[in-house]
Amino acid sequence: MKIVVCVNRVPDTETKVKVGADGKTIDPAGVNAILNPYDEYAIEAALKMKEAHGGETIALTLGPETHKDELRKALAMGIEKAILLKDATPRDSFSVARALADAIKTLSPDCVMFGKQSIDYYNEQVPGLVAGLLGFSSVSVVVKLEIKEGVAHCVREIEGGQEIVEAKLPVVLTALRWRQPSR
Repeated sequence: MKIVVCVNRVPDTETKVKVGADGKTIDPAGVNAILNPYDEYAIEAALKMKEAHGGETIALTLGPETHKDELRKALAMGIEKAILLKDATPRDSFSVARALADAIKTLSPDCVMFGKQSIDYYNEQVPGLVAGLLGFSSVSVVVKLEIKEGVAHCVREIEGGQEIVEAKLPVVLTALRWRQPSR
């Protein structure tokens, strides 16, 4: 099984963020950056999937050279390979999704993992857009997963409970904290 985990560099939640001079971006002065906390859940989920099913894990990010730090953290957590799509230009969700989808297409994964959302903009759009651009099924806020015969059996969090969803591989999943190992 080949699992691609998309990760993002975000401002540390304890950083005092200021709007940049253009009124549209963050002023980078004094901003500490971290690996998006929800993406850590996706990395953990991918590693558990690999443990259960074998295969390989790849971390993928889009951004300037500084994003290598987040890839190093993913590698330190156990991811086997890392890919940086170098691009320092500000992008909207669709252009981020397009760039990620184009790279993912060349990797031919069985599963693409994202964190539930990125804490920089909280718009939760990129995973669904990537799934649509790739023609993959998509399941969000997954907390448990079992893969049998090319089908992902997902338990996802919904308001007030949980829902069970099945999706054929290849699939895009967004992860919350995993409740149990994949088997």
